[in-house]
Amino acid sequence: MSIDSIIFDLDGTLWDSRKTVAKSWTKIVQESPLGKGSVTEEDLSKTMGLQIKEIAAMLFHYLNEQQQLELILACCQQEQIDLLREGGILYPQLEETLVALSARFRMFIVSNCQEGYIETFYDYHQLGKYFLDFENPGRTGLSKGENIQLIMERNNIKNAVYVGDTNGDMLAAQFAGIPFVYASYGFGQPEQYDYVIEQPSDLLTLF
Repeated sequence: MSIDSIIFDLDGTLWDSRKTVAKSWTKIVQESPLGKGSVTEEDLSKTMGLQIKEIAAMLFHYLNEQQQLELILACCQQEQIDLLREGGILYPQLEETLVALSARFRMFIVSNCQEGYIETFYDYHQLGKYFLDFENPGRTGLSKGENIQLIMERNNIKNAVYVGDTNGDMLAAQFAGIPFVYASYGFGQPEQYDYVIEQPSDLLTLF
């Protein structure tokens, strides 16, 4: 297949931020009069690929919708502070892979995250220079599939693939009408996929 662009998911595809995020969210949950208990890495794994309101409903089901949103937004604010200070865990040989891919393809990120999250990945790990554009529902209010379409329209992308790790990523790629590359080292198990990689560097020989 001949492609001109690669659009990436972030969590479970380019990095694993669960350790830092779990610590950040637990801090806020335990300090807030609304919160109960803690947020673990396992809890976060179950929410991968969901939008912020869905995550809040899953983790803070004991609160009403307004309280859920209030608590999770506070968690996200703390998360961004901590990610800028500590970063996440990059998957093996990620930057070397991005260097090689960027010489051949245009690259983008579309993630189901809040505004500011992708920027922490760029800033802490100094990887923003490899990507031409990004989008998320925190900025647009759109679904992941719609955000993929938006990125494609905005950047005149003709032939792209979407690389992700969850069933939601698969559905988003299908919605946007592009092939889905399953990152099998991530968090999910999609029902189907067009290609599969076991590590980011597999992309170098796939296309």
